Amino acid sequence: MREWVCGCCGRWRVSVELIHGRYRYRLVRRYPARFGGGKDVLGEVGTVAELEELLRRRTPLTLADLREAA
Repeated sequence: MREWVCGCCGRWRVSVELIHGRYRYRLVRRYPARFGGGKDVLGEVGTVAELEELLRRRTPLTLADLREAA
């Protein structure tokens, strides 16, 4: 599974997952351990254009802000 994380704080993550035979981009917001950890799935989309729109609506990020996770 590929995953990208925001370069600023690592709070926002985008993964590419195979779900029911189709690749989906999943946007997740992770919480720091000091706040109990965990994550919220903010949305799943099927194309990069839809991912860009989802990022614009739900986060302060753009595609350019994401880096491949180590």
